[in-house]
Amino acid sequence: MAEWSFLTNHARTLVCIAHDPGVRLRDVATTLGITERSVFGIVTDLTTAGYVIKDKDGRRNRYRIQTHVRLRRDIDREHTIGELLAVFVEPKLAGELRRHVG
Repeated sequence: MAEWSFLTNHARTLVCIAHDPGVRLRDVATTLGITERSVFGIVTDLTTAGYVIKDKDGRRNRYRIQTHVRLRRDIDREHTIGELLAVFVEPKLAGELRRHVG
């Protein structure tokens, strides 16, 4: 049977960013078992959709998750990205995500 996950690579990438806003795309790719190019495309999707803001910090990027942004699909629209991430990150980090809007 092929391996599958309940979470998409987009959601899994968000969780990686939530754990470390300064994470390198190469490290996300290694963690998720996908290519760096795929992660770059996912982060581009997430920034275009307004879920993530990318800030330049010297030669590195830092990411800010816009926790107040609502999920995209009809059935999910009543929930925010912050609520979703709070389920998948450690309690201390979840508290930070709830307090940080933007």
